[in-house]
Amino acid sequence: DAIHPGYGFLAENARFSQICADHGIKFIGPTPDMINKMGDKITAKETMIRAGVPVVPGGEGLLESIEQTKSLAKEVGYPVILKATAGGGGKGMRVVWSEEEIEKAYTSAKMEAAASFKNDGIYMEKFVEEPRHIEIQIAGDQYG
Repeated sequence: DAIHPGYGFLAENARFSQICADHGIKFIGPTPDMINKMGDKITAKETMIRAGVPVVPGGEGLLESIEQTKSLAKEVGYPVILKATAGGGGKGMRVVWSEEEIEKAYTSAKMEAAASFKNDGIYMEKFVEEPRHIEIQIAGDQYG
């Protein structure tokens, strides 16, 4: 028996993937460990750094205060972007062009993240203007 969870909600749910494994049901998707490593954006970034993958400059870990956010933004250099660690779909993201915008952006990003994901954690990266999104899909099974 196998379950193909489709796209989105169940496909990205480590607990569901683990329940399938615990009951001997093949989950057609990533392992619970992989989902945990990539679902939280801070953990995903740490995983990429350990693997030697280049990442966008920014802070390490969650932003805990407005003062910490201001200090880090000065270090990273404006513009920066505040992002929800549990986020997706553009929710909980705020581009900040100057220190004057930090407090409002910090507060609104945390509120939107909490409302959307039940997790108000946010982090910071350098804002990349006009990026290109390049994605490669790879399909495989337990044999490669």
